[in-house]
Order: sequence, then structure tokens, then C-alpha cells
Amino acid sequence: MKLAPPVPTGVMAPVADSLVDAWETSGGPAGSQGPAGAMTRERKQEQLELVSAPFAEAQELLGALVRGWLDADRLAGTFGARTVALGTYPLRSSSSLVHSERYLAMSRRYGITLKEQLTCGFHIHVSVESEEEAVAVIDRIRIWLPLLLALGANSPYWQGADSGYSSYRYQVWRRWPTAGPTDIFSSAAAYRAHVETLLHCEVLLDPAMVYFDARVSAAHPTVEIRVADVCLDAEDAAAIAALVRALVETAARQWAAGHPAPSCPTEVLRLASWKASSAGVHGPLLHPLENRPCGYAEAVAALLVHARAALEDYGDLDLVREALKRIGMAGTGADAQRRSLRRSGNLREVLFDAVQRTHLYSLSEFAAEAQPAAGEPDTPLNGAGQGP
Repeated sequence: MKLAPPVPTGVMAPVADSLVDAWETSGGPAGSQGPAGAMTRERKQEQLELVSAPFAEAQELLGALVRGWLDADRLAGTFGARTVALGTYPLRSSSSLVHSERYLAMSRRYGITLKEQLTCGFHIHVSVESEEEAVAVIDRIRIWLPLLLALGANSPYWQGADSGYSSYRYQVWRRWPTAGPTDIFSSAAAYRAHVETLLHCEVLLDPAMVYFDARVSAAHPTVEIRVADVCLDAEDAAAIAALVRALVETAARQWAAGHPAPSCPTEVLRLASWKASSAGVHGPLLHPLENRPCGYAEAVAALLVHARAALEDYGDLDLVREALKRIGMAGTGADAQRRSLRRSGNLREVLFDAVQRTHLYSLSEFAAEAQPAAGEPDTPLNGAGQGP
């Protein structure tokens, strides 16, 4: 008698503890990072965080992403599960907390905000020379973050319904007290003082709950850009990471040359982020430099003019330009999910299609081992869960 494979159900699998334990036992000790990176727990048992090693080349990062996603999926298969890169889960569902002291304390303090917080974001780290440079970068890239949110939108569905947003993850994420855009800080001292003030208010549990859209990393010599959903397409993810690096480099050069940070009220950035979360790339956005409604093509043109020199210096101009063209034509992960629903009429089929799209690439396409570049990290990537 032959044993048939299990019938897929679409039900979330609360196996994160078992999966990470198995990964560590099989040769991936906690906190270690091989070429594909590390696999760690997040807040929920139905959620997995993948963290890449640092890379200097976008193609190496793409290979590491594909390897990491495939490794996670193969391991999940031993527990009767699959992995999928989505910003939110499309079906009606509930989730289970990972039982750590910190998450239990968060549950007691934040109630339903944590209970419903099953979202997956795309966090990109780029190395900087100093904390002063990091803050200068944050001040100068803030106006571009809503466009990055639009480019990575991959969460249209929430609890079995169309949310009406391209990135509903961002709306859910904004429930946290410190989430969202920030004012201009002007100095590292001012940034530190601001964080200390937030902590003294006794709303946050710890500094790790400073959930700004862009922040100074507490663990690495990097700035961390946290605004986009995890991407459904690994190529989109690598291109967005390359674009973020160019934006950081452009900001650092502007600061070194004495150019002031662009002035834009934080309230306007909140509106720009809302529009990006709502429209994705197929609706009206706010122009990053002029604070007026504009279309995707106009916003992207301004972005490419702004970051062109850095993109050319890193050899990423063609890669990013092609990705922006592809996203403008085919849309983001949110658009792919909605097309899937129009074809099937069934959100469960949307989920199964997303699993296939997540693992579209064959590992053989990236047979050459990608090794981390020497020196400071350039684009370490967290692509499977919100940061701790």
C-alpha cells in the first residue's frame, strides 16, 4: 500500500519552537550565521524569523534569501508544514504565543495588540561608520520610506477578508506605541535623549520596543529600515535591499557634504505612509520631495534621480531600475494575491499559490556558495518576521 501525502489544509502550524530546535540540533547553533543566515523564533509559534549574513553584492543576497527560504521550507516539511512569505495570513485564524518571559510580559501589558500581532516585515540593515552618521541617515531617508512601503506591499487580506489595503500589515503594526515615522533628530545625542524619554514613560518594556520605521540598531553598527512587508518575490526583496543601501549611502554623503535633512512634517509622512499602505504601486502616492499627490512612475523617477550615483557606484542601477519597472507593471505581492483570488475565488487557493511563489526559485540556480564580504556588514536582511 502506498502512503499518500497529507492533504494541505491551509491551517497555520504552531511549530516554531520545534522547527528552530531541530535547526539548532542539525548544525545551526543559536545565533550563528552561515551564508544563508540564522533561523530564530519570533513572537508567535506560527512565525519564523530568518536573518541573513551580511553581503556586499545583491546577487549574493538573493542567493542567500532563496537558500534560507528553501532550508526553512524543507525543515518545516518534517513537521507537516510549509513556509510562506506573506505580510499577513489571509485566512481566518488565531495564533499561539512563544512562551518566553518577554513575550508573556508583552501579552500582559498590550493585550489584544499582541494577541492579533501575527505580521511579517522586511527589515534591512545597512552598515554605517558611527552613531552620528546613523542618525543623520535616518533624518535624510525618512521622506523616502513611504515609497519603500508601497514597493514591498504584500498583505491585502486579514482574517478572511480583503482589508482594502495593499499593506494591511503596516496598519496593524502601527498599533504599537512607537511604530511609524519620526521627527528629525539632528544628532545622536538627541536621538538617545528621545529614546530615553520614551523609556522613562514606562509604556515600553525595553529599548527593543522602539519600533520606528527606521532606527539605529542596538545590536549592530547599522541603520535598520523596517517599513516594508516581507516580499513574496525574492528578486523584489534583493532589489529593495539594494535600493535601501543606495538611499543610506546617498544620505550619508549628503550629511558629510553639509546638506541639511529635507524638511517634512511627521504628520505629512504619516499621511504618505497611509497612502502607500492603501494604494501600493497602483494608486495615488505622495511625492517624496513635494508633498503632493502623484503616481508611481513620478515617485520612482524622483527616487532614481536621487539615488542614481550610489546605485551606479554599487553596480546596482540596472538591477534596481529593472525591478522598479517590473513591480510597476506586475505589481507587488499584494497584487499577486488579489490576482490569485480573482482566478480561484478562494482564499485558501491564494495561500497555496503564495507558497508556490515563495519557493519559485530552484536552489540549483544559486549553486555557487555566496560568502559574506570582508569588512563591515552592508545589507544583512531579516526577511521572515518582525524584529524582536
